[in-house]
Amino acid sequence: MSLRRTDFPPVRACLFDMDGLLLDSEDKYTICTNAILAKYGRGTLPWSVKAQLQGRPGPTSSAILWEWAQLPISWEQYQSELISLQKEHFPTCKPLPGVEKLLGDLTVARTGKGEKVHIALATSSTATNFKLKIAHLEELFSVFVGHRRVLGDDERVPKGKGKPAPDIYLVALQTINASLEPGEEEITPEECLVFEDSVPGVEAGRRAGMRVAWVPHPELHKEYDGRQREVLAGRTGEGGPEDMHQLGEIDDGWADYMQSLEDFPYEKYGIIVE
Repeated sequence: MSLRRTDFPPVRACLFDMDGLLLDSEDKYTICTNAILAKYGRGTLPWSVKAQLQGRPGPTSSAILWEWAQLPISWEQYQSELISLQKEHFPTCKPLPGVEKLLGDLTVARTGKGEKVHIALATSSTATNFKLKIAHLEELFSVFVGHRRVLGDDERVPKGKGKPAPDIYLVALQTINASLEPGEEEITPEECLVFEDSVPGVEAGRRAGMRVAWVPHPELHKEYDGRQREVLAGRTGEGGPEDMHQLGEIDDGWADYMQSLEDFPYEKYGIIVE
């Protein structure tokens, strides 16, 4: 067992997932999926399968669901029905508890040395779905300036390298470092805090060499009962055995579980909000 690290530098960059972390959009995905499953007599989506879908790029999660559901329709019809339902439900997405205060606080946050705390978005949502989800929430998302929004179909992320691969978070950090103010030192991965709700997303953050705050849906947390320490280490095998060397160790101090984003412990991460 590794020694738990406690001597981290202050966090200078906060990198955010979106679905199920900032917005209740994961619940909308479930509503859409269950509508199709019910229509064709396939019951409801269990969390054992839902957990495999979360955080991954759309094509990957759709393929996993398609293989599991064994629907009596063509892939094209399934996609058509799913998109139609998403167009109906995504515009009703709402911020999750604590999100508005946290993002507002971070816009004025500093480290103990007076350094600015930067933020970026790293979501597997495509540009089309992103717009559907946030069109009525532009003011909230205005804290993420355009070039610091890294989406699921962003050309800056290599194809086939979505979560649980680390690339989307490394690209998000690059967008910040490329736009620092004169005199600001480049931010390193260990100065970053990744906010994630999904298990593949936690692994992506850990493989990027960053600290992680895991804020899962209560049912997801229950699904991994007894394995939460593996999740925090990124050691649930989401990226395959060949990448295990990139991961953390159990109880190494790099990741923490949080029930919600309310009452965020800024001091723990060396962040000062006045």
